[in-house]
Amino acid sequence: MPPDDRRSEHEAPGPDPIVTPGLDPGGGVPPGETPPAEGGLSGVSHQESGPTRGLHVVTTVFVFVVAVAVAGFIAGHVFGLL
Repeated sequence: MPPDDRRSEHEAPGPDPIVTPGLDPGGGVPPGETPPAEGGLSGVSHQESGPTRGLHVVTTVFVFVVAVAVAGFIAGHVFGLL
């Protein structure tokens, strides 16, 4: 790496300003060179459905069963049953 290069060796090199078209000396771009605005990210899209009710029920039952099993395991150790 040349001694006058002030970039860290861990940084990805940016585009060379000498060969980048439309780049002003300060790093800005002239008005005719700006890229178009992003498209498709803020527009209206199809309605996305949320998770089904069955998934909520299965998740709730699973969490309840695990909580009861952990509580039973702890109670078994506290009362000397295990």
